[in-house]
Amino acid sequence: MTVTGTGNAPDVVDVVALGESMVTFLPSRPGRLADVPSFHRGIGGAESNVACVLAAAGHTTRWLSRVGADGFGDHLVETVGGYGVDVSHVRRDPARPTGIYFRTAGDRSTDDHEVAYYRSGSAASAMSLADFHPDAVGAARILHLSGITPALSEGCLALIRELTAPRPGRPLISFDVNHRPRLWRDGHGPDILLELARRADIVFVGEDEAEEAWGLTGEHIREALPEPDLVVVKRGARGAVALPTYRGQSCLPQCLKGLGGAPTGDGGPPARAKSRVGEGGRDGTPQAPGRATTPRPATTAPALKVDVVATTGAGDAFAAGFLSATLRGLPLRARLRHGHLTAAATLTAPGDLAPPPSRALADRLAALDDTAWGRLRLGPGWTDTLSRAEQEARTP
Repeated sequence: MTVTGTGNAPDVVDVVALGESMVTFLPSRPGRLADVPSFHRGIGGAESNVACVLAAAGHTTRWLSRVGADGFGDHLVETVGGYGVDVSHVRRDPARPTGIYFRTAGDRSTDDHEVAYYRSGSAASAMSLADFHPDAVGAARILHLSGITPALSEGCLALIRELTAPRPGRPLISFDVNHRPRLWRDGHGPDILLELARRADIVFVGEDEAEEAWGLTGEHIREALPEPDLVVVKRGARGAVALPTYRGQSCLPQCLKGLGGAPTGDGGPPARAKSRVGEGGRDGTPQAPGRATTPRPATTAPALKVDVVATTGAGDAFAAGFLSATLRGLPLRARLRHGHLTAAATLTAPGDLAPPPSRALADRLAALDDTAWGRLRLGPGWTDTLSRAEQEARTP
């Protein structure tokens, strides 16, 4: 077993993301996998996608994973690192391969969409806590995880349970449910995902996947998750809603306090996370759903009108945009809008990853009034087009 790079952890990293990434093969034209004559190579992985987008947006990020000591592993490490992500703690496995997958060009929600995964027995499925130095995780302001990793193996489940266990000084945990029924072989997936989500500080979940996994919609999703400071429910074309803590006072400002700067809006200053763990971060004791108090008001943000090219990776981009705005201490509505804008960049590109809009452009669009926001329509290349237009407007 080898480690890429030196593995020397800096004092603080904005976001550490842990999970499997795979080499993805995108079709050269629409059609069934059986009919596509050639594919273009890319990369894809829920957690590494978040790390790459955040790095492109100017944040310090680290990706923790395990890949094969093969050419595909080389490509993953080099490509993720090329975004500015720290990959020095990625483990190389000489006995297990890097996972790969092929997909068609259509929308993943349609019956015509096909995905063929070759990840069984992959290097990432053998991840364990022993793979990573405590400083590699402990330096994080936010530790981003997803529900895909615990489905890969019993060892991966044990790793995620350990990382989300209540303990003093734990980084703020961001957890994207990412329910993938085909990955869970024993039928316990929904229960495990609920357990892990209840240990997190910020939870991202699609309303459709909450209904599929737990039979819950609307406010009942929050009722089942009383512990997290914030539950963000993605509702597709209907936008997204942020549901703050039921306890009457979010810990997020305190969780992101420590490196100076005054809190902004309802968020925290850009600083090292000192997270609440479990219920309120005091003793780690979970609160039963029946003990929830009056919820704080929800914040909603309508979805943007987008000329969709492909949907894969859009949820990861939304999480990255939201976390970026959270690290900057922006108000909840702005966080949701930044999530939508970053997702729109990916929705209008063919691969799993797309460069996010510049911070200046995203801030300007996120600050639009409701009428102007509702009139926005974004198509392929919009991040470059609008950025160039703004640059030209500023040029004398």
